[in-house]
Amino acid sequence: MTPIQFILIIGFLFTGLFYFVRLRNRIADVLLLFILIAAAVLFILFPEWTSLLANKLGVGRGTDLVLYICIVLFYFVILKLYARMRKLEQQITDLIRKQAMDEVEKIMKK
Repeated sequence: MTPIQFILIIGFLFTGLFYFVRLRNRIADVLLLFILIAAAVLFILFPEWTSLLANKLGVGRGTDLVLYICIVLFYFVILKLYARMRKLEQQITDLIRKQAMDEVEKIMKK
């Protein structure tokens, strides 16, 4: 197993674990965003670093490494948005159910 395969598998496992645990830590989100921005700035300023890192991880080109990382990050974002959408759906369902029960109680009191 090449290092990039190990890293990508860990990335997807982390994403899946995050989804199941539904970590809602704003500090972790800000920290992750800061790390991603810092890495992006470094790779923009020193593009040869992506090729060096890619070669050490067993990937042919730095561009391919960036693509692989983006795939993992997009998957993470999609799952995070899906979890948020499910939570909102549950809140709407609970609200409508409560409203319906209140309406029934009003009718029964008349």
